[in-house]
Amino acid sequence: MKIEATAIPEVKLLHPQRLGDERGWFSETWSAAELARAGLGYSFAQDNLSYSRRAGTLRGLHCQLPPVAQSKLVSVLTGAILDVAVDIREGSPHYGRWVKVRLDADTPAQLLAPAGFLHGFVTLKPDTRVAYKVTAPYSRPHDRSVAWDDPALGVDWEIKDPILSDRDAKAPTLADSDVRFCWNNQA
Repeated sequence: MKIEATAIPEVKLLHPQRLGDERGWFSETWSAAELARAGLGYSFAQDNLSYSRRAGTLRGLHCQLPPVAQSKLVSVLTGAILDVAVDIREGSPHYGRWVKVRLDADTPAQLLAPAGFLHGFVTLKPDTRVAYKVTAPYSRPHDRSVAWDDPALGVDWEIKDPILSDRDAKAPTLADSDVRFCWNNQA
C-alpha cells in the first residue's frame, strides 16, 4: 500500500494495490500492521456505509467532539465523490485549511481524515456508495455539523446548489458552533 501525504500532512491518501486477472481484482483495503509500519496506528471501532441516490448530494461538514472524536478512513464502493477534510484544530499551522480529493470506485484510493478535522463529501455520480471506518462509535450527543458553505472556510465544492439534509442545510458556521479541537503539536 502506498501512503501519500496531502497538503495538510496529517490527512493521508492511501493507495491500496489491486491484484487483477480475467475474473476481476482483489485488494487489501486496510491492514493494521501496514498502517502501524507507516506510523498510523489507528484502531477502528465501527464501519459505516452511505448511499446517495443522486449526483450532487452533499453530506457534511461533520465531526464528533471529544471524548468520542472520530478519525475516518473513507473509500468509494460505487460512483464517485469529492471528499473534503477541514483542519479545525486551534493552534494548528493548517487551521481552517482544507484538502479535497476525488475518490471513485474505479481507483482504490482512500482518504484518512484524523480527529480534529471536519469531513464531508459531495457525490459526482448517481447511486454512489461510500464506506468509511471510524475510530469511535457514533454518539448523538457529540455529533456536530458545520455549514458546508461557511465563507470563513471557503471550501470549493465545485457545485452551487447541492442536495442537502435539513440538518446540513441548517448547520451553523464554525465560528457560531461549539466545535473546538486543540492542536497537540504531535502531527
